Amino acid sequence: MTSSGAPDAVDVLARTVYGEARGESVRGREAVACVVMNRVARAAAQGGWWWGSTVAEVCRRPWQFSCWNADDPNRSAIERADEKDREFAVCLRIARRAVAGALADQTRGATHYHAHGATPPWAAGREPSAVIGRHKFYNDVE
Repeated sequence: MTSSGAPDAVDVLARTVYGEARGESVRGREAVACVVMNRVARAAAQGGWWWGSTVAEVCRRPWQFSCWNADDPNRSAIERADEKDREFAVCLRIARRAVAGALADQTRGATHYHAHGATPPWAAGREPSAVIGRHKFYNDVE
């Protein structure tokens, strides 16, 4: 995984991980961070990608990470989170490691994931590359 950005990348990634996976173990949160970084890496390798080319663009791309959707109940939680919140502090540590390229990718290159019990159309007929916590991860979705 490659780094992409500066303090804004860390903050936006931490808020994404917090909004998407704060109820997960550290390993589960790291996996969500890996998905973001894998999307950034794919964009760099392919000379741009519709997800965006920076951590902030990938995280905030409409309808990609639901916690950033205006009508999502997690949106207000991610906007007001700060380091006094122990869960958010963990997400910040994970985001710093991910942006620095120091987070091992346990998802095997996944660019997509969904919660157990949900089956989005893009997951039909696909086998997850990893199952971590309450999420299934996929590395074969274009």
